[in-house]
Amino acid sequence: MDRASFFSPQAGRLIDAPRHAHARFGIGDVVRHKLIECRGVVFDIDPVFANSEEWYQSIPQDMRPIREQPYYHLLAENGDKAYVAYVSQQNLVGDGDGGPVDHPSVEQLFEDFRDGHYRLRRGLTH
Repeated sequence: MDRASFFSPQAGRLIDAPRHAHARFGIGDVVRHKLIECRGVVFDIDPVFANSEEWYQSIPQDMRPIREQPYYHLLAENGDKAYVAYVSQQNLVGDGDGGPVDHPSVEQLFEDFRDGHYRLRRGLTH
């Protein structure tokens, strides 16, 4: 398998990852967590786990997802608060029909919500 490395600020190290990951969701997609009450909009994607070892070990072992899958950075919300979440692909399902996400940073990154998806602001795309 063809592999590449990238630096992860969260992990503080180089991460070895497949050159082509199969992400189920894209930037601007609205998703919901399968196991906990949380939904959010994707604003970044890591092809494999790229957070700290301490963060990974803090997940209860019986719920700990595999590392070799895409991980999504979300502007997330639950009934109590808005926050940034880091969630494995195996724990997410699409939730575009649930309406917009109520997170104070959404307007900084995205222009509008249409057809269950946010469009990234001009100037933030590559």
